[in-house]
Amino acid sequence: LAATVKKMISSARSSAAVEDKMAFYDSWAENYDQDVAALDYHAATVAAKTVSCHYSGERGAAAVLDVACGTGLLAKQMKQFGFRNFVGIDGSKVMLEQAQKKELYRDLKLCFLGEQRLPAETDSFDVVVICGSLSVDHVPVRVVKELWSVCKPGGYVCMTCRHGEDNLGYVAALERELMQMEEDGLWGCENVSVVDQWSKAVTGSEDGYISGSVYLYRKRQ
Repeated sequence: LAATVKKMISSARSSAAVEDKMAFYDSWAENYDQDVAALDYHAATVAAKTVSCHYSGERGAAAVLDVACGTGLLAKQMKQFGFRNFVGIDGSKVMLEQAQKKELYRDLKLCFLGEQRLPAETDSFDVVVICGSLSVDHVPVRVVKELWSVCKPGGYVCMTCRHGEDNLGYVAALERELMQMEEDGLWGCENVSVVDQWSKAVTGSEDGYISGSVYLYRKRQ
């Protein structure tokens, strides 16, 4: 199963058109949860734990925006830590249909990140999370400013990013943007963690596991 999933993901990453990528995710949605489990993919678990360790407010009432929510794996993990109030956004209609079946979200919205602005009000969410989509040819780094914008002052923005060899340039650009926004006084860094066994590698020239990072920033009051 893992070998089949690797081949499928590699094929999707080679496609540049947004419509082609969304068609890929639409076709993958039904088997997505079992396939990422086969890749031993830890991003959702790590992101949920990171937010949980730093969030001191009332979790049940906290408004959480799950950006690029897919089938709802992150919300499922965050629910275990007491979060209940989720809004999900994704570019794949069929992924959103799968997320709806988990009955975790009060609202789900279709949006092509980078092509359309986030469908959310400024300063409206206590926690904003994007898990797994910050990567080359998927979501442009400039979207990070939109995540910051819709987060409430004093709220948290949590982001994950894989370290596969095809994504190292993107990681560097992302980290430059995160640090520049901190220098500009927009937010402060609460946590950066590197996880060695992020997921099984999917590109043909990589074996074993790749590493990944989780970043947690708090918007200035």
